[in-house]
Amino acid sequence: MSLSIRNQIPGTVTAITPGEVMATVKVRLDGGQDLTAAITVEAVEDLGLAEGSAVRALVKSTEVSLATGPLEGLSIRNQLPGTVTGVVTGGAMASVRITVDGAELTAAITKDALTDLGLTAGSPVVALMKSTEVSLATA
Repeated sequence: MSLSIRNQIPGTVTAITPGEVMATVKVRLDGGQDLTAAITVEAVEDLGLAEGSAVRALVKSTEVSLATGPLEGLSIRNQLPGTVTGVVTGGAMASVRITVDGAELTAAITKDALTDLGLTAGSPVVALMKSTEVSLATA
């Protein structure tokens, strides 16, 4: 199956915390970072997820926000430090490529945000992803 989701990061499930409808799934990415996905309990069962399961974390580029440093006091669970490796700008939007340990990400942000943050190749950034915007696929 081919997907239009650019961000497909390999990892391993380290913990699953089920609720009545939703579950949080902790994933250790191949680069050593931890990521949390909030998915339905039904999806956990359908995918046959358990500790040790190999997965790919899927995040649309429009769901990746960028900051110029780590943030505290924020409900966003996933904060991956990295470095900008490339920027492509259009009339209103920009596509920003980021390297994090063991993976590459793409963030689609407004051109104004790119300018305000002063991002260029080599800039340190933190990629922010809400756990509810992270999907999982079995590897």
